[in-house]
Amino acid sequence: MPTPILKSAATVLAAILLGTAAHAAPLPVLKKQAIAGVDARAKLAQQMNDKIFSFGELAFHEVETSAYITKILEDNGFTVRRGVAGLPTGWIATWTSGQGGPVIAIGTDIDGIPKASQTPGIPWRQPQVEGAPGHGEGHNSGNAVNVVAALAVKELMVRDGIPGTLMLWPGVAEELLAGKAYMVRDGVFKDVDAVIFTHVGDNLATAWGPTSGTGLVSVEYTFRGASAHSAGRPWMGRSALDGVSLMNIGWEFRREHIRPEQRSHYVVTDGGDQPNVVPQVAKVWYYFREQDFKGISALYEVGNRIADGAAMMTDTTVERRILGTAAPRHFNRPMAEAAYANIQAVGLPKWTADQQAFAKAVQQEIGAERRDGLATELRKLQPPPEKPESGGSDDIGDVSWVAPTITILYPANIPGLPGHAWSSAIAMATPIAHDGVVAGAKVVAATTLDLLLRPDLRKAAKAYFTDVQQKDEAYVPMISAADKPPIEINADIMARYRPQMRPLYYDETRYPTYLDQLGVTWPTLERPK
Repeated sequence: MPTPILKSAATVLAAILLGTAAHAAPLPVLKKQAIAGVDARAKLAQQMNDKIFSFGELAFHEVETSAYITKILEDNGFTVRRGVAGLPTGWIATWTSGQGGPVIAIGTDIDGIPKASQTPGIPWRQPQVEGAPGHGEGHNSGNAVNVVAALAVKELMVRDGIPGTLMLWPGVAEELLAGKAYMVRDGVFKDVDAVIFTHVGDNLATAWGPTSGTGLVSVEYTFRGASAHSAGRPWMGRSALDGVSLMNIGWEFRREHIRPEQRSHYVVTDGGDQPNVVPQVAKVWYYFREQDFKGISALYEVGNRIADGAAMMTDTTVERRILGTAAPRHFNRPMAEAAYANIQAVGLPKWTADQQAFAKAVQQEIGAERRDGLATELRKLQPPPEKPESGGSDDIGDVSWVAPTITILYPANIPGLPGHAWSSAIAMATPIAHDGVVAGAKVVAATTLDLLLRPDLRKAAKAYFTDVQQKDEAYVPMISAADKPPIEINADIMARYRPQMRPLYYDETRYPTYLDQLGVTWPTLERPK
């Protein structure tokens, strides 16, 4: 008969081969228990979703949001470090079980969109506060997904002594692509074994490999000239606005001779003080987007040369400041395949007739091409596109180049919406979002357990990250050690609108849902006569 020591070693080996800790229940059983734990916290998920929606805060000023989330995490035993990477609303919340286990980082974005204030649950434009920001992207829902999933997993880790660290973190200022690169630069992810990122979507989905879309560099150009009376002695002035205007004209002419896959846009953020004073300072803000690191750098250099030329033509000076960056995204195949197996096990929510009717009413109202309501079939696991298309950016790309990373989309919004608009806020504090958040949390919880308890998965993820992802391309940071997050952006907007928004914050102690607090009947399908 084997000795007790040999028997114990055999038990441990068998547990490792099966992908479970020696002292834990089998992994399939744990996943079912975690999913039940998410269901048991569905009310918390709804409250978090609605509360964060009501804050509606812009990039760098997610003050109420961060305070609310971190209090929940601290109340549940997490240790919170605030102000990370020079981000006033940045934080890391960690909780550790045992010793020597993997570190699993679970993140999501938290900021809103300018001028996207919208009363939820009605299928037409009706701002809560005219001109105020709101969650016209749906970033209010991600922490409801992540916190509920983490608490369900934590409960099992405590009960079964599963070693590992859960690290929750926010995507600050994602709408400005000005948060995650600073977190990467300052080493937030240096000891992380795997990253699960969540983002609102209209299906339950994930992907692997390089994606469609772009990376970018976000740059502010400041031209400086000399003021003078615009009518009395204009020849004594040097217009900084002329420098901005000539830069923009030069860029428009150059567009014909750069790759059509690029995406570039600009806004003039300071055009002077008043017409009868020659502008001594003017500013323009550019996004330069391309599909790979080399292309981003090349496009940025073209912009710099055009800016320098505009300054020479106007006898002004120009200086530039990088505000943010986003690397092209590359997601981990073994992790995505594991997550997709969990997506298939969880499945889409069973949408009610009311939910479908409301989604179709919204699609009808905005003139969407799709008018078939909410998704009823899972999207397939997305491999790398044969010909990547250009498009949007996300600074999760920077994280994906320093640790094995995937994004899990969850179905909290309506298909066919334009995005970055008031219409994308309509569903985000309704039963559609509530059910989509719970579905996403179940997938995140199950995938977190895979990463905690399957060393084979972590090894495969690391091998893909090192041997496949970085075989022909390496991370190229676009910010330097001297660059700082532009935390002053949006300060004036929030100072103006927060006093009007504060009375509308969701009070979960008095109302079952935010719709109840607002007096919105669910589902409202037509405008009142």
